[in-house]
Amino acid sequence: MFLFNVRVYGILIDDQNQVLISDERTENVSFTKFPGGGLEYGEGLIDALKREYMEETGMEVAVGKHIYTTDFFEKSSFNESQILSIYYQVTCKTPLELNIRKEVFDFTEKSREGKLQAFRLVHIDELKEEDLTFLTDQIAWRNFLQAIRS
Repeated sequence: MFLFNVRVYGILIDDQNQVLISDERTENVSFTKFPGGGLEYGEGLIDALKREYMEETGMEVAVGKHIYTTDFFEKSSFNESQILSIYYQVTCKTPLELNIRKEVFDFTEKSREGKLQAFRLVHIDELKEEDLTFLTDQIAWRNFLQAIRS
C-alpha cells in the first residue's frame, strides 16, 4: 500500500517586506518551514490552508496565487508516506498578533497542537533558501522570489 500525504503551505509577506516562517520541533526533529500543514479527508486545499493558518497562528488569511506544487518524489521525514506539497501566497485578514522571535528555535511555548513552535519574521531580502529545512520549501521560496522579481 502506498501512502500519500498532501500538505499545503502559505507564504505571507507583511507590509514591511518580512516573510513569516515557523521554527518547529516534533518527534525530536527541529525544522524551519512556512506555516501550513496536512490536508484532512474531505477538505479542499484552500480550506485546509485557511484552517492550518488559523490553528497555527490564530490568523485569518486570504489565499492568493499558487506558487509551487511538488514535482518530484519526496519521502516524509516522519513516516513512510510520499509528500505532495502545494504553496500559495497568503495575506492577513486580521492583525498579525504573534509572539515573534528573533532567534532560530527560540521555543518558550507549545503550540495548540502540543508541538514546539516559534514564529519569526525575516526580511524578504535576508531569507535564504538554506534557512528553510525542506527542499520543497526551498524550491517554493525560489519560485516566489523569481515571480515577484520578474
